[in-house]
Amino acid sequence: MTEWIQNKVTLPCAESRRVGQERQNQLTKPQGSLGRLEGLAIHFAGFQKTPLPSLQHFAVRVFAADHGIARAGVSAFPQSVTAEMVRNFAAGGAAITVLARLHHADFAVINLGTAEPMELLPNVINSSLGAGTHNFSEQAAMSPPQLESALRIGRDSCPANTQLFIGGEMGIGNTTSAAAIYSAMLDMPAELSVGRGTGIDHAGLIRKQRCIEKALALHVHADTGPQEILRCLGGFEIAALVGAYIGCAQRGMPSLVDGFICTAAALLACRLNPSVKPWLLFSHCSAEAAHRSVLRSLDALPLLDLGLRLGEGSGAAVAIPIIQAALTLHRDMATFAEAGVSVA
Repeated sequence: MTEWIQNKVTLPCAESRRVGQERQNQLTKPQGSLGRLEGLAIHFAGFQKTPLPSLQHFAVRVFAADHGIARAGVSAFPQSVTAEMVRNFAAGGAAITVLARLHHADFAVINLGTAEPMELLPNVINSSLGAGTHNFSEQAAMSPPQLESALRIGRDSCPANTQLFIGGEMGIGNTTSAAAIYSAMLDMPAELSVGRGTGIDHAGLIRKQRCIEKALALHVHADTGPQEILRCLGGFEIAALVGAYIGCAQRGMPSLVDGFICTAAALLACRLNPSVKPWLLFSHCSAEAAHRSVLRSLDALPLLDLGLRLGEGSGAAVAIPIIQAALTLHRDMATFAEAGVSVA
């Protein structure tokens, strides 16, 4: 049963935000001179219910799964790469694992269903729902029970005693799934939602567009809701991200959203439960062209714009030092009174 996704989310603490803003106004600097760093500190004051927030403990969960649409030739890489990258995560050689080590993050990979069976690996939780999804240009990507399980696995992945959640993803074909979700949710033509993903050529780009157009005609109608769009066009890992974002918000934990694929999950989470939105921060704008438009639709201003398009949660992890700097400045700077600095 998925009724839990509709449960109301409590807003971040307004009183802590107010007191935090008062402190910002008294720090030894012109008001607003630290730009968006000031707003970050206020956000975290509300998240943590304290005017002096900190960021010392955060969790990274990378959800991995294969996509049946990959067999239609929409990716520059073979489907076997999903399982190979899970092994790379386990061995510590991927970008997100390097960044997680750098930040001493609570890190794990959750395998929801690779086409290739996976052996037991360190830091990998096997929760397989099947050997990947179906080809969504021919049939629904997943069954209702698979969707329910993926949402629940994502919800239950949110660890206790942490201050911020980062979700990552791995799955060959998942930029096609995300683009299809954008087209369905935002009435966006496939030629605008589709990008080159892992680096496909022009012929691959056209195949990708045509697969999405076929899938939209098959699955999406005027009354098709976000949960059915997720079931028909999504991936196990995207559904798990949706469950994670909703579950974290329901527990009063903010999430730092990564790039193109994670934002598709965030869009679905906000449509399924609009009260989730205040608990989401957006880390960066992807090099995938449609991402900027989708961020605007969410009224989301990303922290970074570095041309990143790797996924895995890597862009979100890169943004962590910016948040930590914002909170340290907010907490440790002197006020005018403390420093004995005159104000007019």
